[in-house]
Amino acid sequence: MNPLATQPLAVAAETTTVGNPWVNILIFGLFVAVTLVVVLRASKNNKTAADYYAGGRSFTGGQNGTAIAGDYLSAASFLGIVGAIAVNGYDGFLYSIGFLVAWLVALLLVAELLRNTGKFTMADVLSFRLRQRPVRIAAAITTLAVCLFYLLAQMAGAGALVSLLLGISDKMGQSLVIVVVGALMILYVLVGGMKGTTWVQIIKACLLIAGAFIMTIWVLALYGFNLSELMGDAVATAGGNEALLNPGMKYGVSETSKLDFISLALALVLGTAGLPHVLMRFYTVPTAKEARRSVVWAIWLIGAFYLFTLVLGYGAGALIGPERIASAPGGVNSAAPLLAFELGGSLLLGVISAVAFATILAVVAGLTITAAASFSHDIYANVIAKGKTTPEMEVKVARRTVVVIGVLAILGGIGAQGQNVAFLVALAFAVAASANLPTILYSLFWKRFTTQGAVWSMYGGLGAAMLLIVFSPVMSGSETSMIPTADFAWFPLSNPGLVSIPLAFLLGWLGTVLDKGREDTRVQAEMEVRSLTGVGAEKATSH
Repeated sequence: MNPLATQPLAVAAETTTVGNPWVNILIFGLFVAVTLVVVLRASKNNKTAADYYAGGRSFTGGQNGTAIAGDYLSAASFLGIVGAIAVNGYDGFLYSIGFLVAWLVALLLVAELLRNTGKFTMADVLSFRLRQRPVRIAAAITTLAVCLFYLLAQMAGAGALVSLLLGISDKMGQSLVIVVVGALMILYVLVGGMKGTTWVQIIKACLLIAGAFIMTIWVLALYGFNLSELMGDAVATAGGNEALLNPGMKYGVSETSKLDFISLALALVLGTAGLPHVLMRFYTVPTAKEARRSVVWAIWLIGAFYLFTLVLGYGAGALIGPERIASAPGGVNSAAPLLAFELGGSLLLGVISAVAFATILAVVAGLTITAAASFSHDIYANVIAKGKTTPEMEVKVARRTVVVIGVLAILGGIGAQGQNVAFLVALAFAVAASANLPTILYSLFWKRFTTQGAVWSMYGGLGAAMLLIVFSPVMSGSETSMIPTADFAWFPLSNPGLVSIPLAFLLGWLGTVLDKGREDTRVQAEMEVRSLTGVGAEKATSH
């Protein structure tokens, strides 16, 4: 029996406004005001490039771990996964499992080694033992591609969320919302740099995890802390659809969907260790030991949150129902806000939505500063200016890049409206795992690896992933595609990871084996010692 069945349904499918828009706007405004004050205070210490890019390397493992959780728990985690579980049951929870397991790959293979060998960006690590120019250009291009893909998801989530709260159901209104989010994001990053962004992420992580915890306890309390009863009610609300509790509702329908699941799993598990905005967080701590500690902190916080999504997803399925969720403005992404309204009315809805909005702002700020740092540090400072520039000029170029990336993200977000944000993020993970991870692992662990192998792997992985996404059902051929009226899809899978990730590893190996030249073995040996022991790591800032 639904414990809230006796309450009037204030949010029917026919109505578009959820709660009181003025309460929602007030709580939004309060949050933005508080975080802007934090960003302004943090910006007073932005004197050097290390301050702007890496927060002066002044954060502890605990602070950085909380910020990583804030960076990682994006709109996909909160809005997309709760919606996916509410509508697809067990198969929706697979996103949570994949996102969490991915951290073990980042902890065991990447975090400490990267902190020991890098300075500000992923390209610093790759170019340490390989030729600077080609590797930096390739790494900057792949970084910008992954960041822009990820930004699409966050912007689409912002449009869906605010549209639900303000009752905006037309595309023009949602597009305006995305423009406002983009403008705020640009302001945060221009003013605060990495230090301001990190503090926003820490505040947001604490609010998001606390908010999700309160809602989880609330939902469980309604069912006497009996998870079986909650799941049973979710099945009843969905018209007795037992498939919600079993694997295969989405990924077991056909042979193609099973392959799609393997592709998704590969992308999620391997993608995190190749995400530029997550990798960049390892440089904000003073030592490799703190980098390792920060990942352990992040795993605990992120793991707890993903357990909450299971209860929240089935709670939304039980108390609201898949049909009402699907027909609300924002579609599946509106499950968590609708559940908040059902539980605690306008006030809880406003608070949870402000937290979700903060989630989007913090993540897009982290992505934007990563993309800007990659362009200004890797392309401008090391390729265009050939190292003959000042840190002040580098930061100035980064700030200009922030504006360009912000505009591109706004345009992309307008085009991606209506897509499930968890699904869009999975595509970004596939691009990261294809374009970045093979080269990072080869650079750290394979002595023979050459510049040609790195360039082949990065361009090949990125090109294959992008090409397969363009010609997949994501872009055309179905009602849920980005271009529903066209049909040029010849690649059957929605996620390219199954093909593009192994191809990138193969190209890295092939490029190295066929390369006639050899890299400097002394530099390779120095990198190996530094990555494993941390000896000379502090000199990385002057490399």
